[in-house]
Amino acid sequence: MNAVHRLVTRLFDLLVGPFERFGSEWVILGVGAVFGVLALWVFKHISPQRAIRASKERIKGHLIEIRLYQDDLRLVSRAIGKVLWTNLKYLGLNVLPFVPLSMPFALIAGQLVVRYGFEPIPVHAEGAAPLAGSGITVRFEMAPEIGERLREVRVVLPEGLVAGSPLVKSPEQGLAFQEIFAVAQGLHEIQVELGEARSSKMVWSGPPEVLGLPRVPLQPLRVSGWEQILWPAEAGLHGDPLLRRIEFAYPESRLGWLPGHGPVYVLVWFLVASMVAGLVAVKPLKVAI
Repeated sequence: MNAVHRLVTRLFDLLVGPFERFGSEWVILGVGAVFGVLALWVFKHISPQRAIRASKERIKGHLIEIRLYQDDLRLVSRAIGKVLWTNLKYLGLNVLPFVPLSMPFALIAGQLVVRYGFEPIPVHAEGAAPLAGSGITVRFEMAPEIGERLREVRVVLPEGLVAGSPLVKSPEQGLAFQEIFAVAQGLHEIQVELGEARSSKMVWSGPPEVLGLPRVPLQPLRVSGWEQILWPAEAGLHGDPLLRRIEFAYPESRLGWLPGHGPVYVLVWFLVASMVAGLVAVKPLKVAI
């Protein structure tokens, strides 16, 4: 999965990166529109188009039958049953071809979320004492085999990040928590250590434009298992000896003139653009859905 994410990230950098100067909202809508048309074209070639058209015609025929024989309860009941059964088959003919499209959808949606859904954590004002609760809380979910050894786990913060609280450990739950503050702009790496084992999580702080950088992918968590599909900015934790999950909350990003902000609205507008573009392209592409 990590290799797939690296490939998709490079393609995004190459194909989408040049358009980021127009604003994240245009990129989200543009990628959504292109995906919607391409997905519709793929759907046309992997779905049973003749069977879909035939099912639609049968449904129309049974509806006409209900209209013509509305005074005959037996015939109407049989026709309603045929409509329901044919409609069920019609839905299956449409839904099943979308299954292979779910993987590219997840990969593209993940890229959009980490690129445009979040902002770096703020940098704490120099010389001012951090107030408890005003930083970010990092949550560490340990591998089950760690058990009571969680008491020996250390979290090492780099220059640019400072601890706002001690590392709170709960061996019974396999969890640990720590509040941290950013005191410098840049990319920081949180290290988690237990004996010789090491794990890490990257943290961005300060606006990228101040650093002279393009918009950077921001991922608030590293995960293991199927969730790795959704988070392409950092390698997954599959097989990691220490962690199953490490996460914190980045501030949500605004999407230019589009209503809403954050990852949920990135996905909403991506879906809206995909659906609108797909509906517009249905007739030109001669797709039966």
